[in-house]
Amino acid sequence: MSETTDTTETSTATGAIDGEADTTERPLVEGDLVLLVDAKGRRYLVTLAAGTEFQTHAGVVPHEQLIGRSEGIVVSTTKGQRFTAYRPSLSEYILAMPRGAQVIYPKDIGPILMLADIEPGCRVFESGVGSGALSMGMLRTGATIVGYELREDFASRATKNVRGFLGPEALDRYDVQLQDSYAGIDHTGFDRAVLDLPEPWRVVPHLADAMRPGAIVVSYSPSIIQVTQTREALDRAGFAEASTMEVLNRNWHIDGNAVRPDHRMVAHTGFLTRARRPAR
Repeated sequence: MSETTDTTETSTATGAIDGEADTTERPLVEGDLVLLVDAKGRRYLVTLAAGTEFQTHAGVVPHEQLIGRSEGIVVSTTKGQRFTAYRPSLSEYILAMPRGAQVIYPKDIGPILMLADIEPGCRVFESGVGSGALSMGMLRTGATIVGYELREDFASRATKNVRGFLGPEALDRYDVQLQDSYAGIDHTGFDRAVLDLPEPWRVVPHLADAMRPGAIVVSYSPSIIQVTQTREALDRAGFAEASTMEVLNRNWHIDGNAVRPDHRMVAHTGFLTRARRPAR
């Protein structure tokens, strides 16, 4: 089984000097998140700690084999199984991190960041934070988030995941509250709103007063019936420029002259609906 990271902090890179790219090698250190990848592409997320071992059916890797070594190092278990160690990307972390609620996957997080035009300093209302996957994407752009979540266990998990990947300083811009957005929104002046809820149309009437003119709302919904009800609510609330899309992700198999689409693809996961609040 892999080890998980509820409260660990990650190390940060040394800043560049005089605008030059930072090429300083950062060896793996205690407290780092590390993704161990075996020959079959299986991935295991661990947090490095002295005196600890990564254990699988294929043997044991003492963390001391990794601490102080270069990222990309290949290590072997006591049974000869080889693993390559990397610091995980955000996408890799989301797919391997501990979760309570189902997450929005990277293939949709990227388009959401573009559709909602999330930027540094942007003030975002997020309802349905789940396990914090989308929150991390928005926080990484420099946004500030007020999140409403009904379940305390989900709110706690999202906060731990954010801290585990982005570090404790990210929590200064991440305020998750145990509140029901269907009942209303106590905050105002938002630049953006992102919804991941079973009934997002029930939040839309409250958004009209919580968002500034020109603000953007993006809603993620698995079902087209949810989308139609959300679109109707957006129309009734006076939102404009409404559109809906979905993202399909197909990889390609490339092996010499053998080139073809993969037999499997990540097709429908959800619909993304976007609209803007005009001035009244």
